[in-house]
Amino acid sequence: MTTNDKIDLFKQLKKAEYAQPKKPVLIDVARGIYLTIDGVGPPGGDEFAAKVGALYAMAYTIKMTRKFDGRQDYVIGKLEGQWWSDRGPDLKNIPQEEWRWKLMIRTPDIVGEGEVQEAAKALLRKGKAPEVEQVRLEAIAEGPCVQMLHVGPYEREWETLSQMLAFAGEQGCEPHGRHHEIYLSDPRRVPPQRLKTILRMPVKEIAEKNPAGP
Repeated sequence: MTTNDKIDLFKQLKKAEYAQPKKPVLIDVARGIYLTIDGVGPPGGDEFAAKVGALYAMAYTIKMTRKFDGRQDYVIGKLEGQWWSDRGPDLKNIPQEEWRWKLMIRTPDIVGEGEVQEAAKALLRKGKAPEVEQVRLEAIAEGPCVQMLHVGPYEREWETLSQMLAFAGEQGCEPHGRHHEIYLSDPRRVPPQRLKTILRMPVKEIAEKNPAGP
């Protein structure tokens, strides 16, 4: 690959890790590098909005710095998010104020930690919000996952997740890890009923119960 070949991870991995099936499928998600930032509270809240902005500011600053320097260019990935709470992974009956999340943008492994630090310094010099200092590079490997495309409002994801959970059971698996979403639509421009979101459920094999002893 030359520096004229723009890396597009979403396109390269679309048939595998970013598959968009209308029914649940089992996939394997390899180790990937992400720009990430953590937070707590409702999606769309002040903290959430500030950290989405910080994550994108860092992503574009790193990309454009590389491009202007004549280094390898790449396409900014989709916004992704992992969701959980201190009371467990099932958020359905937990107040949004207790939701924990990790916002993520998949990034080629050519990007180094030094570039992240320099981008944060550059943004702070321009008067950008201090949240940019919380963005970091993180390697994440989810392994076996059940995945399915959800079409519709985020509030109705439970309907899709119930299908995924049933499918996991049929495959002899159970949830293992954080609920993961990949956002294909911009909710500012797309009506709720047409939103497209890839839902990912990390799973593990259900452990066989040992028979009762004598």
